[in-house]
Amino acid sequence: MLPYRIKAKYKKLRDREKKELNLDEIKKKLMESLGDLNEEEAQKYFNLLLEEKVPPLEIINTALKPGMDIVGSRYETGEYFLSDLMLAGHIMKGFMNILTPMLKSDASGPKLGTVVIGTVRGDMHDIGKNLFGTLLIGAGFDVLDLGTDVAPEKFLDKVKEVNAVALGMSTLLSTHLFEMKNTVDLFKREGYYDKVMIIIGGRPVTEEFAKEIGATYGKDALTGVKLVKRHLGFEE
Repeated sequence: MLPYRIKAKYKKLRDREKKELNLDEIKKKLMESLGDLNEEEAQKYFNLLLEEKVPPLEIINTALKPGMDIVGSRYETGEYFLSDLMLAGHIMKGFMNILTPMLKSDASGPKLGTVVIGTVRGDMHDIGKNLFGTLLIGAGFDVLDLGTDVAPEKFLDKVKEVNAVALGMSTLLSTHLFEMKNTVDLFKREGYYDKVMIIIGGRPVTEEFAKEIGATYGKDALTGVKLVKRHLGFEE
């Protein structure tokens, strides 16, 4: 526990920063610090936004998602490595653990249906999947998250079990795109392909690939949520 003098000094610094920065500037600082993988700074600006009672979806869409986009871009150019992605995921998970209960509370009205999500077999990455699931909850869906390394059969069984309105699959690895095709093909063979929307996303996924295997392309988590709502007739 911090001594009283240190806590008081921190509070003064924090209050001064709140006065010097407007909300847009605080969001930008959070985005930049997340993009730079500066956990301490990111936590500071995240806390400032919570103290100002900024809605959780606004924090996600205007600061956290753009920050993760910076991380993704730096990974693609070789500036960041897999270990950096894992650190970014760790930071995001901490923020989402706080925001997800708030989103569930905000979305306490009638549910739009259940969406099953997961990362495909052989892939242990979950940053994009977790963000997609959080935004779905905020939009009013029940979400059943199967986690990572999910086999096609498990996707199908769970979709049937909960009568899901949509299935969302993610991968970060181009070497595992075939698992998305395997899952879609299984749904077709089992006669369940026309009963559920299948949406796929992740850094190696393209619109062309999605069309090729018969799935909907989710360019990013926010777009994915909009596409699911539109498919079900809840959004133009």
